[in-house]
Amino acid sequence: MHGTRFHCLIHPTAVIDSSARLEAGVEVGPFVVIGPDVEIGAGTRVGPHAVIRGPTRIGRDNRIFQFASVGEDPQDKKYGGESTHLEIGDRNQIREFATLHRGTVQDQGVTRIGSDNLFMAYTHVAHDCRIGDQVIMANAASLGGHVQVHDWAILGGFTIVHQFCRIGAHSFCAMGSVLSKDVPPYVTVSGQPAEPHGINAEGLRRRGFPDETIQVIKRAYRTLYLANLKLAEAVSELRAMAESVPEITRLADFIDDSTRSIVR
Repeated sequence: MHGTRFHCLIHPTAVIDSSARLEAGVEVGPFVVIGPDVEIGAGTRVGPHAVIRGPTRIGRDNRIFQFASVGEDPQDKKYGGESTHLEIGDRNQIREFATLHRGTVQDQGVTRIGSDNLFMAYTHVAHDCRIGDQVIMANAASLGGHVQVHDWAILGGFTIVHQFCRIGAHSFCAMGSVLSKDVPPYVTVSGQPAEPHGINAEGLRRRGFPDETIQVIKRAYRTLYLANLKLAEAVSELRAMAESVPEITRLADFIDDSTRSIVR
């Protein structure tokens, strides 16, 4: 790899539009294609044969592996060539053959991805999705349009998520899960269709949640799923728990905001 562009390291076979903006330290591998209206932050590395189309904004220190497709037109028959966007934060890993698409004007016109996420091989982030920070999507996990995935969620391999669903913070979707409803924070789900199977206790421990807090989250799960309460009654109980353990507020707020209902 040789050649420079604004103190970048660019392979001579790469095709980069003259309007693309690459900050210092960007590396671009062989046969990469970077289209117009693309911005790539300092320290980002783009592997061989990757394609990046704009309008797309990519932050610092990301790694985009070979054959990834970033910023392509949305797979939506309503899309008519409008100028829509993809925004990516910092320190993400976008592995082989992953596909991350721009938004549509039927939503906010932008797909937003946070920082420190891992998109394994063949994962798909459709138009208008919102991805938080520290999310892991294992191989071939796929999101329909308008999906929200909150911080620290993990989607196992071949997980499929229906349009407009939300995946709550610190939740865990086992391999092959099929989701057509929202997954609340902290909850583990699996199956086709997905069903709840306790909380993601091990993940919470790894992230430093105190044992006392995890025990209350377990109690909140039992209230929500095992106490034979109506959903509104369960949420009322969760609000009472949240007075002493603020982490439960996230769970109650998530349920109140649900439009597709929750996995239950």
